[in-house]
Amino acid sequence: MRVSAAAACRHLAAWWELNARDLPWRFGRTTPWGVLVSEVMSQQTQMSRVVPYWESWMAVWPDAAALAVASTAEVITAWGRLGYPRRALRLQECARVVAEEYANELPHTYEELVALPGVGDYTASAVLSFAFGERVAVIDTNIRRVLSRVFLGVESRGGAASRAERELAGRVLPEEMPERDASGSSVIWNQAVMELGATVCTAKAPQCGDCPLRGECAFLAAGLPGLGERRTRPRQRFQGTDRQVRGIILNALRQAAAQAARGVADGRLETGAPGAVPRSQIEQLWPDHVQLDACIASLDEDGLLDMLPDGSLRLP
Repeated sequence: MRVSAAAACRHLAAWWELNARDLPWRFGRTTPWGVLVSEVMSQQTQMSRVVPYWESWMAVWPDAAALAVASTAEVITAWGRLGYPRRALRLQECARVVAEEYANELPHTYEELVALPGVGDYTASAVLSFAFGERVAVIDTNIRRVLSRVFLGVESRGGAASRAERELAGRVLPEEMPERDASGSSVIWNQAVMELGATVCTAKAPQCGDCPLRGECAFLAAGLPGLGERRTRPRQRFQGTDRQVRGIILNALRQAAAQAARGVADGRLETGAPGAVPRSQIEQLWPDHVQLDACIASLDEDGLLDMLPDGSLRLP
């Protein structure tokens, strides 16, 4: 089956216009910095969970300069339960570089963007496309899945993007033609393909009957061969992992910091270090104290907590 990229582009643009989710960082309603924050927050996190955190974050720190001067405790607390809190610290490191070296404006080139702390190929490409309107292929898991299915007729099995997948993404990316309407733009294409992969062309249960590309899809025409097939790897669990324990510790420290802040607001003074959780309480958080201590050490190494001389812990 020969698939027309031009036809796919037209159908997808029409679908995007009617079905795009109304996320607060879309449709020119935020700054390039706001776009970058949304992309960092969205890594390995469901979009529905990101929206309230992004809105609260941007209300407090609307630009890089504002975030750059925030305390580490404030940043970790605001990150809440988004997961992988090291991302929050890297985002603040990025903010400091942008504020100090780029006059509080995100740089406009791929090379400068990927040189920023915590910014990789995907985030740099997304910012160039979604914030600056540059013609660049954005490649994430959803986009790879859609393009592989539609144009190659095979399932994308995850893992790192292959050279063939990158070449395909570049090959089908629409050319910018000013004399034509905006529906043919690479920006809309990138956004729409990603949206389609997130909401319709999903990994295990694609809604092919609702897909605007069903008439062009080589994968559907072939009978969905290998649907949902993934690369073989050990099943990841969360219960009992260091990631769970680290989250429990940080949640306890966030609660203590919030309680300390309320005490200051009410004119009450704490005994001991403000916002610190005593060692006796820390030991009650997790029964395996060897694992608990290892997770405390790793959080300390990552700069996510302070270990006080009496054994108590607090946010930095």
